[in-house]
Amino acid sequence: MMKKRVLVIGGSGYLGQHLLQSLSQIEDPALSFDIAFTHHSSPPPQPLLTAIPQALAFPLDLRSGHGLDSVSQAFGQPDVVVNCAALSVPRACETDPAAAMSINVPSALVKWLSSFRENNTLLIHLSTDQVYEGVKSFYKEEDETIPVNVYGKSKVAAEQFICTNCFNFAILRSSIIYGPQTISPVPKSLPIQWMDGVLGRGDSVEFFHDEFRCPVYVKDVVTIIKKLINVWISEGKQMQLFLNVGGPDRVSRVHMAEAVAHIRGYNTSLIKPVSASSIDRGVESPADISMDITKLMRTLDFSPTPFIDGVRATLAAAAGS
Repeated sequence: MMKKRVLVIGGSGYLGQHLLQSLSQIEDPALSFDIAFTHHSSPPPQPLLTAIPQALAFPLDLRSGHGLDSVSQAFGQPDVVVNCAALSVPRACETDPAAAMSINVPSALVKWLSSFRENNTLLIHLSTDQVYEGVKSFYKEEDETIPVNVYGKSKVAAEQFICTNCFNFAILRSSIIYGPQTISPVPKSLPIQWMDGVLGRGDSVEFFHDEFRCPVYVKDVVTIIKKLINVWISEGKQMQLFLNVGGPDRVSRVHMAEAVAHIRGYNTSLIKPVSASSIDRGVESPADISMDITKLMRTLDFSPTPFIDGVRATLAAAAGS
């Protein structure tokens, strides 16, 4: 029996690397996959290639789709595509809306998938909590999407494009993803590690007390994706699914920093609460996009990691590396 094929778009990014690592560690041959990933930066990071030698790597320009033909030829039609690639820094999206739209709306990818004769690949697409307006707590999936910045608008456009042009998809509206560093360290600053660094140096730092999110532990996001893959592989039922992917706790940046300080024993007086409205970040940011995750928990029979436990595991991984 042929192994099922999983293609991770943006496999050299933060979530992509964690997902590839987990998929590559499945030991049961009946449950393992042939895996491939795409990367925008060339060449792909060597530590990742060394750690996961069985994964095929393909350069890809998501805007034009240049590189997808090579995937077809060397890997074939994937059973599952997980799209982790995005221009996800809100300020960068604000500065260059055209780039945000062309990268974040996966039109070339969807067109490529529809070119296969058997058009039955499951697309798992990473969206964001920033599709919500941010004027109340605990948004549900059916709430109206009214993004306040270009990043959120590009992600809403992506969701609409997928709904219109795909018949088998799961869209995951993820909150801030945090957790341990990747096999090949990513250039972007990781939130918990950054807080640990500044508080550990004894620096006094300002944190927002009035912006709320439901940060989600990276290994939970990986588990959610693997559960969706297994449902599709085992049942083969079409899905058209939207899920809020957040952790169980609604926290501000102050709460996040206090959790780090509590675990590490840092002085909490270093944490200076300020209002998000007092800082000009060059982009509007929604105030409260905490999410109701009842549907996620019910659909996949899954309970995400409490924030304090995820932070503890993240810091323990940093100490052990």
